[in-house]
Amino acid sequence: MTPARGWHLVTFLTVSTALILQTVLVISGSAVLDETSVPSLATRLFQMFCYFTIQSNLLVAISAAGLVLDPHRDGPWWRVVQADAVLGITLTGVVHFILLRPLLSLTGWPAVADTLLHLVVPALVISGWLLFGPRPRLDTRTVWRSLIWPIAWLIVTLILGAVRDWYPYPFLNVTEHGYVQVLLTSLAVTGAFLVLVIAVRLAEKLLPAAPRAPRSSQSV
Repeated sequence: MTPARGWHLVTFLTVSTALILQTVLVISGSAVLDETSVPSLATRLFQMFCYFTIQSNLLVAISAAGLVLDPHRDGPWWRVVQADAVLGITLTGVVHFILLRPLLSLTGWPAVADTLLHLVVPALVISGWLLFGPRPRLDTRTVWRSLIWPIAWLIVTLILGAVRDWYPYPFLNVTEHGYVQVLLTSLAVTGAFLVLVIAVRLAEKLLPAAPRAPRSSQSV
């Protein structure tokens, strides 16, 4: 097994463990963030998949699994999956560390799941991308396509929040903060995503192509 495949395999196993652990905790009725009551199982599972954190970790799992099978894998939509996995999980780590970690006081297995999802997986993905790529991948078309998911997530989250009076993150709670403050925060987070895009594109120009061995691309 090549070092690249080995790293992607470790990433896949880590993110899979984190997602399974978090699912078990949700099924068992563990509270999420600042919830004070435990909803029904169906509601808990639905809400779990509403989190940007969970969705970005799922994208990492898909991307890592594909790269274990073929570290050279390429294709127009595969590039979008990889871009959203790298950018999404990086944003997850940054936003969690700045906005959410001060609100949490976790112990035991919830603390383990939180650390894996928000810190360990982002560290593995970022390090893996720097060491093994694949890059360059973030062309202009991929950038625009990669914006579809985070923008759609934000719109759907605000709509569902208005309908169900539940928001996955405190800083998106319109009832508590009002639309102006929430939109300003959303713009700031969107700006952070765009800064990450610029940083990755710049890094792709400065860093050597990886993997180095030429390989015919696959279309996805």
